Amino acid sequence: MVHVLSSRILLRPTDPDRSRAFYGEQLGLPVYREFGTGPERGTVYFLGGGFLEVAGRSQTPPSPALKLWLQVADVTAAHEELTKAGVEVRRPPVKEPWGLVEMWIADPDGTEIVLVEVPADHPLRHRPGI
Repeated sequence: MVHVLSSRILLRPTDPDRSRAFYGEQLGLPVYREFGTGPERGTVYFLGGGFLEVAGRSQTPPSPALKLWLQVADVTAAHEELTKAGVEVRRPPVKEPWGLVEMWIADPDGTEIVLVEVPADHPLRHRPGI
């Protein structure tokens, strides 16, 4: 069995500066570390229990199959903050039939990001037998 010590999502954006501005300034993700120099340098952001690394450059956007799932404490507050920061909201907060409150945005390359609020009474908040 593999013992994972840490994890991160790797993004190779088409425009690294634009993507760093989006994740660092508009989304406000705190920087974990930076490495390298020049426009294709790497920036690793804290992403809850993992990390998001934006580094290098790609000639094509990431696959549309890639989605980021970010749990936040309050989706409505996130909606207000991100709208003020100029982030285009693709779908405002909606309580889904499965009980989560979800809002959808996208990064500059079109990578879809769902911001999720888990209500206090949702089963994801409870671990059976604990």
